[in-house]
Amino acid sequence: MSYQDIEYSVSGHIATITLNRPERLNAWTHLMENEMRSALAVAEADDQVRAVVITGAGRGFCAGADMSLLNSAASGERDSNDKEEGQQKAADDPEGNFSRKFSYLLRVSKPIIAAINGPVAGIGLCMTLFCDFRFMADNAKLTTAFSRRGLIAEHGASWMLPRLVGTMNALDLLYSGRLVQADEAQSMGLVKTFPAEGFLATVESIVEEMVTLSSPRSIGVMKRQVFDGLFQSLSQAWDVADREMVASFDSNDFKEGVAHFMEKRAPNFTGS
Repeated sequence: MSYQDIEYSVSGHIATITLNRPERLNAWTHLMENEMRSALAVAEADDQVRAVVITGAGRGFCAGADMSLLNSAASGERDSNDKEEGQQKAADDPEGNFSRKFSYLLRVSKPIIAAINGPVAGIGLCMTLFCDFRFMADNAKLTTAFSRRGLIAEHGASWMLPRLVGTMNALDLLYSGRLVQADEAQSMGLVKTFPAEGFLATVESIVEEMVTLSSPRSIGVMKRQVFDGLFQSLSQAWDVADREMVASFDSNDFKEGVAHFMEKRAPNFTGS
């Protein structure tokens, strides 16, 4: 499948989605949004793929919404993409918590890593909040930017950001719209930083090791446990854990997990 505003590739167990408008610092477009969702569906269906890395082409990650979108909105124009597309609710998601613009990322069973190689702002930052990990080059910077455009905390940011960095830090980032350097973002717990030199190769090495040494089945179940748990009581989460633990005993990955440990060899997990 060919794309215009992104690139998609697979190497080893990792699918890489590259936001590909480098001349505009990968500013967000409706086409980019639709293509990313399509590419994630491809990655989810590919048994070879065990993790997805999202990064940006050139020197930026994502500069936020393309100015043409902001200009159209400022002039009163709207289109169907301005409305949340999460109208279709799955049977196991009756409230639609996992079908919104970016919250659907939480339902992708494979880890999604935002490899923030350069500046990220606005809607681009919102997208990363719903990734499993945010790895950031140590010379990159971020901003919510919304308050400086007369906007509000968009696309679930007001819900997810406080859960990642705490209420005070979230309000600081949202109210001020200031530029935040990578080291400060790391101190908040929002990102983990790595040297800019060889950044993407470092990220890929870390991710490849994780998904090779860990059971894909275990990762998929645990991801669902953690994000479903945001809407559950402790008792409900405990019941889910008990059911999943029993189910794991019958899995091939459990048998392989015990076997490779006893035989002192590398694992050969299949995800079954």
